[in-house]
Order: sequence, then C-alpha cells, then structure tokens
Amino acid sequence: MRTIYYLPIAVLAFASISCKDKTNTQTKVETKNFDIANLDTTAIPGNDFYQYATGGWAKAHPIKDEYSRYGSFELLIENNQKQIKGLIEELGTTEHKQGSVEQKIGDLFALGMDSTKLNSEGVQPLKEQLDAINKASSKEDIIKLAGELRMYANSPFFTIYVGADDKNSSMNIVQLYQGGLGLGERDYYLATDSTSVALRKGYSELIKTQFVNAGYADADAAKSADAILKIETALAKDHFKKEDTRRPELNYHKMKVEDLNKSVAAFDWQMFFDAADVKGFTELNVCQIEPVATAVKLIQTAPIEDLKVYLSWNLINAAATSLSDDFVNADFNFYGKQLSGRKVLQPRWKRTVNMVDNSLSEAVGQMYVAKYFPAEAKDKMLKLVKNLQSTLGERINNLTWMSAETKEKAQEKLNTFNVKIGYPDKWKDYTSLEVKKDDSYWANIVRANKFSYNEMIKKIDKPVDRSEWHMPPQMVNAYYNPTTNEICFPAGILQPPFFYMDADDAVNYGAIGVVIGHEMSHGFDDQGSKYDKDGNLADWWTADDSKKFTERAQVLVQHFNNIEVLPGVFANGDFTLGENIGDFGGLQISYNAFEKTDQAKAGEKIDGFTPEQRFFLSYAGVWAGNIRDEEMLRRTKTDPHSLGEWRVNGPLPHMDAWYKAFGISEKDSLYIPKEKRADIW
Repeated sequence: MRTIYYLPIAVLAFASISCKDKTNTQTKVETKNFDIANLDTTAIPGNDFYQYATGGWAKAHPIKDEYSRYGSFELLIENNQKQIKGLIEELGTTEHKQGSVEQKIGDLFALGMDSTKLNSEGVQPLKEQLDAINKASSKEDIIKLAGELRMYANSPFFTIYVGADDKNSSMNIVQLYQGGLGLGERDYYLATDSTSVALRKGYSELIKTQFVNAGYADADAAKSADAILKIETALAKDHFKKEDTRRPELNYHKMKVEDLNKSVAAFDWQMFFDAADVKGFTELNVCQIEPVATAVKLIQTAPIEDLKVYLSWNLINAAATSLSDDFVNADFNFYGKQLSGRKVLQPRWKRTVNMVDNSLSEAVGQMYVAKYFPAEAKDKMLKLVKNLQSTLGERINNLTWMSAETKEKAQEKLNTFNVKIGYPDKWKDYTSLEVKKDDSYWANIVRANKFSYNEMIKKIDKPVDRSEWHMPPQMVNAYYNPTTNEICFPAGILQPPFFYMDADDAVNYGAIGVVIGHEMSHGFDDQGSKYDKDGNLADWWTADDSKKFTERAQVLVQHFNNIEVLPGVFANGDFTLGENIGDFGGLQISYNAFEKTDQAKAGEKIDGFTPEQRFFLSYAGVWAGNIRDEEMLRRTKTDPHSLGEWRVNGPLPHMDAWYKAFGISEKDSLYIPKEKRADIW
C-alpha cells in the first residue's frame, strides 16, 4: 500500500535494507573490506570518479530484471530478505501460543504465501468495504468514508497525521497535509513532456484494469478512470511544489479547530475528525492551506458518483498488492514496469517478507537484532560518532564566514544531539494487534494498518517521546529528525559496505563515517538549520550569517542544476539541496576526523592506494550500482537525494582533499576552480 506518514526526518536514502548475517560474513570482512576489483582503472578519476571507483562492481553485478536499480543497497536487501525469511520459516517448525508475536509473524507470512487462497478470493476481501462506499448517498457519507479510509488505506483528498509541533517541539499536534494523488507527484499530472503524458495514460489504464478486476463493467471502469484523473488533477494543480514542501516556514499554519472554517474552508470538520477517530484536541497545524481547501471544495462540488469511485480507487490501489495475481500484476505493470522500468515481478516470498516486515517491523527487528547484530558494533559506533562530533565542532569554530554569536548557537545544537545506535531501548508492544489465519490476507493487513494508525493517534496532545525510533532496527538507513535534534543509526547500517568491525580507518571513515557526518550535517542544512537545539522552528542566526549561508548553499544549488542526468533532463539543485549539503558536509567532517587517525598520519599504501585515496574510494563504493533510465527519471522527479553517480561526482569536486589525493588538475572535466567550490560546513 502507499500510505504516507509525514515526518520531518532527513534520511540517508530511500531504501529498506538490513544487516548481513555476522556469522557468515566476518571472514570476508577481514580479508576483503576493500576490493580493488570494484574499480575500473581504465577510467580517469578526474573525468568520472564514479566510474573509476565503482565501474568494476557495476560490471560484475548487472541489473536484475526484478530491479529498477541494483547496487550495493539492493545487494544488501537480498541478504536481508533471505535472513528474515529464514527467521520466519524457523517459526513454522514449532507451535506458538495464539497472540504471541511469533504466531502473528508466522501466520501473516503464511497468508501472504498462499497463492491458491489469494487467487480464489479475487476481490472478495474488499467486497464489504467497496459496498459501504457504493452505498454512499450524501456528501456526509463521503466525508465519513474519507476519514475511515485514512485509518487503514490511502489518504483520499488530504492526509491527517500526528507529529511534533514545529514551534513547540516537546508536544505532539494534529497535522493536515496535502495528499490524495495516486501518482504521488504533482508534476506527473501537469507536465506536458512525453514521459508524463505516457504515465498519465498508463495510470488511466491501470485504474480501468483494476476496476474490471473488482467486478466493474468495462464502460463503467473507463468512466471511473476519467472521473478519478479529473479529481486528482484538480488536487495536483493546487499542491505545493516539492521544493516548497521542504521549507518548514511555509508549511506551518497552527490554528484553533474552531477557526478552520474561516482560515481554510467551510466544512464539517468535526464529522471528518470523528470518522478518522481523531478526537479531543483544540489546535492543529494545517501544513498547506490551499491544497486542503481545494480538496474540501472538490468534496462539496464534485458529483457524488465521481467521489465514490475516487474513494473506491483509494481502497483498491492500497489493497492491490495484498490481493489476487490479477490485481498484483496490474499494479506491477504500471508502478513497477512503466514508472520504474522493472522487467519482472519479485518472487512472492520477497513481497511477503516485505509486507510482514512493514506490518510488524519492531517485532521482526527484535528477532533480527537478537540473531544478527554484534553488540561490539555499538561501542565502535559511539566512538566514531564522538570523533565526528568533535571534528564538526572544530570546523564550526574555524569558519571564517560565521559570527561568534551564531557559532555559539551552532555549538549548543551540536552538543545536544540525541544519538541513537542499533535498536530502541524499549520495544513496541503488539499485544493488541490480531492476526487471524482463517481471515483474508487483506483483512489482516487492515488490522496491522489500523494498529499503526492508532499508535499514532494516541500521541495527540501528548509529550513527544524522544526515545521513539522512526525506523526499525533492521533497516539499512539513517536519519536526522530536526524536532528532536536526533541522529539515528539502526543496526542494519552497521555492516558492509558501510561499516566493518575490522576494516582500516580509511574504509570505515569513508563509508560509515560519512554517513554519520551526513546526518550531523542535516542539523545544519537548509532545513535543519531553521530548528534550534530544542527542535523548535526558530531563527537562531544573525541576519548577516543567514544571508551568507544562503549564498554559500546556492553554489551547490547551481552546481547540481547544471548536471544533466539524461539527455535533456537535469538534476534539481533546489529540491536536493538538503541531501547534497548532507553529503558534502559529511565528507568534509569525516575526512577531517580521519586525518587524526594513526593510519592517515602514517600514510602507508595498501593495495597500491594511499589512506586518503582509500577514503574516497570507500565512499564512492557505497553508491555503486546500475539504474534504469525510467528509474532515473522517476527519482529525479520525486527523490530529494541525488542519483548515486552524482552523490559521488557531485560533491567531490568541491573538496580540496580529493584533488590532492588523486592529482586532479585543470585538464580534468570534473575540475572546478578553487574560488568556485562550495564552502559551507
């Protein structure tokens, strides 16, 4: 399903990846924590460092048909999926008490794997929910159904969630956010380029196919697709552009519930909130007023029959991957093939593992950590974090463009980082979640989604739990959350190629060290810099320093704007600025910290490379991979991270140390004159 929870966290990458089995990888880690076979030494480092550092890996790992991108991340996904599958299958060898997490994980997996049952059921698991929508006869019914759907499916019209108040970060608040787009990104509805036009046509065909699968006549399905596209296009026209959703000051409009009618739109808000089970609050934040007002107007003015098919589509689209092969294949043909360029559907066991992992994430994570997470990794990470934190503090002190007043505030923020490593101290309690083996797969997914939704709703007007994790421990990723001023490194990322227990410092500082520095830098990027040490949206800069920061950041904006990722398609330097600052800052901080190590000071070569060279090669290796053109287009349109190639070739030409390490000169195409290089943190 495609439910989105909006949290202001800055993640390393959009990937759900988890740890390798420490019991069968340690030999490789000790002997091959840096493999020169991953290089393409026929390439010139100064012309294409990404190809030079990762070309060998890419040639040895051609993209698989089931992937739109296949890199070191995806390789780890495969290992992770096999390990989780092994854990789940172990549960099937013994009996488990009804209501135990073992029973819930095992039974949900069994349901997802039962293709015979799924195919025999067809649309039946949705029948009661579709009937309820089809029986709607008034706008009041539509409002209630929209609220109810938010609890377990997609968010029609706009979404509602609970999160920290940006200007009172110690408390949670109800928030309304633009939503309701099955294509996700507004530009897909409005752009006139051939790719966008083709996607709209493909999306329309998907809707028709899924309505036919749901039992609609062909003519009714076609009519429904037209109505749905009309509604979603109207929503998209008034959606904030993606660049503006990254500006927190533009997405904060706190108001009394009683003022919604005059400040947003006249509407039966109480009916909607009651239907969504959002109760007992007097204030909320409307992140984007205009898109929400447009959604309300559509509810009030669009024909009821159009609104009913739109709600039905939100349900069908959310459930498609949990139903019969007809629904799954149609979903894949558009979202997988046309939108991302994948050739074949992933095997059922992988899809089911992902669903179980999403539905009972911390229950799976607790099992995973117990078997695969080496405790000593946490101690090593704590030391690395401390080293980089100290180095960033030194860099802040040495900034020539920042005043002493702002430096003091920056140091306060740095020193109050809440650091989370490995896994949460307290695990989520899944006692209230029921998994029934005699029920449909979708019915159990609904209960899992409602469980997560209710966990969120319980936070309304409650203090923010700063011990809560926003990623499961088995995920290979990391994040910075500005409202809690925290950096988090789940157990999943503490493994090769990011982190090695026995690697030399150049390799670890080049990989996990940059990841740590990346997340620290998010606290001072174009978004994070607008939050103070307590996580409140507040201006702690002097006016002059703020102006200088913006000017310096603009160097990166312009640099990435000029990157042509495909013929005629350019990167979006504004949209990717935060992540580019994260990469650039992470590299600078980690490299400076690495310079203090004995290995860097000794300067001895390994495999023919200096410590400095191994640092940069290790960093590039994290982003090794192959990617399809369709996925490059999709990510350029929707992802605030630069493409893997440009997370290497983009920031490195702004680093003086890289030039020195590889002897880069004016004759090299990546060369940037020193006076034109970025200089921020």
